[in-house]
Amino acid sequence: MMIAAILESGQPERLYTGLSLLVSAAAEGRPARGLVSFGALAPLLDEAPPADDTFSRSLHELRETARELDDCRLYACAAAVERTGASAEAIEARLDGVMSTPRFLREVEGAQLVVV
Repeated sequence: MMIAAILESGQPERLYTGLSLLVSAAAEGRPARGLVSFGALAPLLDEAPPADDTFSRSLHELRETARELDDCRLYACAAAVERTGASAEAIEARLDGVMSTPRFLREVEGAQLVVV
């Protein structure tokens, strides 16, 4: 069964938990999808953190692992992109595209859904 998460919180600990959930599921062969919403968008679009910031570096590495897994996808929320003015280049480099919330919910219908 697919697992899906709406990542809303900008708090690093909550983001880490949500990403860990998706990455762990995908690593075990379970489809995993995430919608990166308003609060989570900026932290997940950030470039590599400073070398001395262990927690941020771990979050960055987890995001990169999600991108490498075959059945793990992270999409930027269309409304969040529009509202924040997030750059298309950053989204293309770090996420799997842009998707509206209604479309995301249709795509993950029947999945276990969590909001972080």
